[in-house]
Amino acid sequence: MKKLMILLIVILTTLQLSACTLIEKVNSSLDYANQATDHINKLSTFAQQAPQMMKDAALNPETKQALENQLIGIKKDIEQFNLKSVPTIAKDIHQQLVDKNKVLLDEINNVLVNGHLVLDKLQNSQILTTISDITIFINRIQNLGS
Repeated sequence: MKKLMILLIVILTTLQLSACTLIEKVNSSLDYANQATDHINKLSTFAQQAPQMMKDAALNPETKQALENQLIGIKKDIEQFNLKSVPTIAKDIHQQLVDKNKVLLDEINNVLVNGHLVLDKLQNSQILTTISDITIFINRIQNLGS
């Protein structure tokens, strides 16, 4: 009877630890999905606002400065996102996002000369197209673990 009780306790403890590990993995996946979704939403918002801002920036130095500040902020966000710790379930999609983010970083660096926005370079860049390419990942991210 005593051996049976010990065996039962060991089994229950093992099940409890397994459940904790599973919950941690789910939470980690949800955290990553939320962070990746926020990242993509920031890029998408920029892409929606940028065309009008580019038009306005040609005539308004304050708008040009705001656009420059947004690009610098996006650049920092991308660099931080690319370094995130990623749960195993998200490694493939994260690597694909990192690859696209690197393309976007290169494009941003090409329009920021000595840290300042060169408006005609931005207007002729592929930044908005690259952001559009990145936004297609949103459904895959939201379905992580499904």
